[in-house]
Amino acid sequence: MMATMTASAEATVSSQPKMTARDVKVFYGEKQALNGVSIDVHTDLVTAFIGPSGCGKSTFLRCLNRMNDTIDAARIEGRIELEGHDIYAPDMDVVQLRARVGMVFQKPNPFPKSIYENVAYGPRIHGLASSKAELDAIVEQSLVRASLWNEVKDRLQDSGTALSGGQQQRLCIARAIAVDPEVILMDEPCSALDPIATAKIEELIDDLRGRYAIVIVTHNMQQAARVSQRTAFFHLGTLVEYGDTAEIFTNPREQRTKDYITGRFG
Repeated sequence: MMATMTASAEATVSSQPKMTARDVKVFYGEKQALNGVSIDVHTDLVTAFIGPSGCGKSTFLRCLNRMNDTIDAARIEGRIELEGHDIYAPDMDVVQLRARVGMVFQKPNPFPKSIYENVAYGPRIHGLASSKAELDAIVEQSLVRASLWNEVKDRLQDSGTALSGGQQQRLCIARAIAVDPEVILMDEPCSALDPIATAKIEELIDDLRGRYAIVIVTHNMQQAARVSQRTAFFHLGTLVEYGDTAEIFTNPREQRTKDYITGRFG
């Protein structure tokens, strides 16, 4: 079944999509996990994926930077493009793709290195800095953009794992930003955080919108309503409805969407 798209969603989109997915299917062995998902991701709009556990939203998110490649039994059909280029083409450099399409995971996962080295690691291996001064500047800029600089600027040599959970997640966002990505994927980035840390991450997402295309998977519908401009509702491996966030939450076209948002299942 094709997902319903609201007319107002189409009206809010002014830019060409940064990424496009068309008829994407995912199989784990014989089991089909995604059924023909088509969606656009725009730089100027945060896109939220919502739906009950096991509905396919994280599976689809991982398709966008080929994280499913690490699962031997996974097979992907369909087409996903980043600025018009097929990311599953044989000549696609997956390391470069994952620099362009960064991922922030559900549980903060800083490297067992200093705060500085966590952020400097990506730019160093990708050759983005030609001097220590340039690397210092990238680290500072990334931590500033992740709203963490003022909290850690005097202890950059401390271990990243010594930070609080919310700070660790912002450090992971800084690490993703440091390689100058075009897209940032966030897989339930606040699920392990307290309300204060969650609010900081949500403010950060709003600050980063327009600089990067952002896609967030969340079980928290209030969070989706707060941080996103477009929402995609997944159910049983199918993209049921996709469109303007306000429209999805106040006037969904599909009964399954309405039932999920009103708490009748999930």
